[in-house]
Amino acid sequence: MLKLTSSILDEIREGQKSDVLLVDKLTLVNQGQGGEFRVDENGVLKFGSRVCIPDVTELKKSILEEGHRSGLSIHPGATKISQRLSIRSRLG
Repeated sequence: MLKLTSSILDEIREGQKSDVLLVDKLTLVNQGQGGEFRVDENGVLKFGSRVCIPDVTELKKSILEEGHRSGLSIHPGATKISQRLSIRSRLG
């Protein structure tokens, strides 16, 4: 799991304020109609336990670069891909 530092969380929180889609979600949360969206104790908008990343190119780039520097492999949905590959290999 990639741990976000407080400086990146600060950038995310600030970026969320300028992302139109996330501002709309934040408005719904404040009205009690956010569904699975919520604001955490740091003021960061989340969907369930996942941080909502604003559409800010430089921020996305810095998060991806941090992932590449990490010793961990990050493969979203890898379990589903592995299952599909297994099914294909059984089919011939």
